[in-house]
Amino acid sequence: MRVILATAILSLFATAHAVEAERLPAWLLELPASVGEILIADAEDAALYRFENNGHGIVQLDERYMSIGRNGVGKQRAWDRKTPLGIYFITEELDTSRLHDKYGDAAFVLDYPNAWDRYQKRTGDGIWLHGVDRNDPQRPPLDTDGCLALPNEEIVRIAGDLQPLVTPVIVARELQWAPASDIAVTRAEFRRALARWQTTINEGDVAGYLSLYAADFRQQDMDKNAWSTWRANVFAARGDSGIALRDVLLLADPEEAGLFLSRFTQVMVYDGQEVQTQKRLYWRRNGAQDWQIVTEDHG
Repeated sequence: MRVILATAILSLFATAHAVEAERLPAWLLELPASVGEILIADAEDAALYRFENNGHGIVQLDERYMSIGRNGVGKQRAWDRKTPLGIYFITEELDTSRLHDKYGDAAFVLDYPNAWDRYQKRTGDGIWLHGVDRNDPQRPPLDTDGCLALPNEEIVRIAGDLQPLVTPVIVARELQWAPASDIAVTRAEFRRALARWQTTINEGDVAGYLSLYAADFRQQDMDKNAWSTWRANVFAARGDSGIALRDVLLLADPEEAGLFLSRFTQVMVYDGQEVQTQKRLYWRRNGAQDWQIVTEDHG
């Protein structure tokens, strides 16, 4: 009886650990090999988590203390001293020798406001991931003008692995986990929607293409009607040129339920030359078969 009981306990213990190992950050749906690391900022716990995409899966590398905006999260306008919530990318590393001491030993620019922020008419800029003043290194959790601030030794430790225009920084109220099986289902739905978008372009199906754009779609100063007219003209001028997608990255938004981002390199052969464009499509999901694009950008 003792042997049976011990075996049952060990079995339950092993199963629990197997389930734990199958839990992943809920927003990481698909990562290409080109994205080696992902940062997730957990505002509730004042922690920045670093995950590695090692080719065999996603593993947590470490976590470190972090400060955010004095007024918390949910940035809406310039100088509200709040940290934005959403999916961002590092755009460049700055030379801190030319900056105020408060930015510490390293500083990286984030792409706030992104296309979704502009869609929501959010304002402001200058959101960075940076260090702290060497003369005042002890920073409380709520202490910046909206940036993410790490201890100097911590940002220096990870600086070499942060790639401009590659590394995603997801800023969330709290890190959420999900079973790998649930993530796989959402990823398959998302992949089907993206494949439909690509197919309509390759087949010259203007009506099918435009049906994937929501009625309230907006891109800079164009609404759905203006966008439809412009894209129909592009289709007519493009001829039979098709596109391929490389380095596809699929993420779920940490703040807006049902909002997803696909980022990829679009490859088109035009006049015998290969033209590459990095695109970001922001999708709204209303059901497994109902995915529509609400805004997009490129560059």
